[in-house]
Amino acid sequence: MPWFKVDDTAHAHPKILRAGNAALGLWMRAGAYAAQHLTEGTVPGVVAQLYGTAPQARKLVTSGLWHEHGHTCSRCPQPPAGDYVMHDFLIYNPTREKVETGRAAAAERQQRAREKAANARAQERNRSESPSNRPRIDDDSTTENLESGANQIEFPDCIAGQDGVSQRDGLDPSRSPRPDPTRPAVPPTEVQQASWDGPAVPPNIRPLREAMTAAGIVVEWSLATADWFRLEALVKRTAVAALVDHARGQWQNARSRPRSVRYFLPGWTALPPVAAGAPTTPGADVIPLAAARSSTTDQRVAAGMDLAARLRAQEGSPA
Repeated sequence: MPWFKVDDTAHAHPKILRAGNAALGLWMRAGAYAAQHLTEGTVPGVVAQLYGTAPQARKLVTSGLWHEHGHTCSRCPQPPAGDYVMHDFLIYNPTREKVETGRAAAAERQQRAREKAANARAQERNRSESPSNRPRIDDDSTTENLESGANQIEFPDCIAGQDGVSQRDGLDPSRSPRPDPTRPAVPPTEVQQASWDGPAVPPNIRPLREAMTAAGIVVEWSLATADWFRLEALVKRTAVAALVDHARGQWQNARSRPRSVRYFLPGWTALPPVAAGAPTTPGADVIPLAAARSSTTDQRVAAGMDLAARLRAQEGSPA
């Protein structure tokens, strides 16, 4: 891409000072047009009318920055009638032939670079696919054939361990016994319960685990120390039956079956305290907490009214 070059002293040149800033804008835009289209300084009249005004073009001609058709400058070519030519354009800017030659040379250099890169990739691919670089996998049989007959010893069955019954087959069945098809299969429920027992459960938590297992809620009982203490407090505060009833509801409403007892801890924590022996099933006659509070208040009010009535009766009776 060619550039329209401007000398660093142009800002104080007498011709530019005589032309003024408005005409200088037309001169700069027309110079960029000439550099882009390789006109060698020729400015078509339609371009001058598009980028500026007629008075600005006359100022450029009067100041000597442009020439019209029929000018007398020996260093600048003659433009067609109606067009302009920029004074000394080819002194500071390259000719059309020089720009096109440079472009052709650059294109040729790029083409050679592409071909060189393509050849390098092809050579690398050929080296990787050559037989000398492939792994030698066909020579193993040759090495075996070169061994002498003395080294090819046939081991008898007694030495090879094929004579008689091995320990795995039945001498020590406790090591790795094979399944006996004559024995009945273990019920799936027992297998599932055994697989979820986890580590040792504290004694005061075992009634809860047994009750949940009996209710069909089989989960993993593997908790951290802090969770064990939390669960012990819940068992002391809330009856085991209430915990199991709440877990049964969560078990049925869960999208997927819970795998650990940790799933029920948040719901159990939100349960109100339940005394031992109190009814816990959904159909039992359990007094809600709000109702219990209101009934206690009513009892206090009734007791106060009864006391006031007795005092009034005592004051009215003869001494």
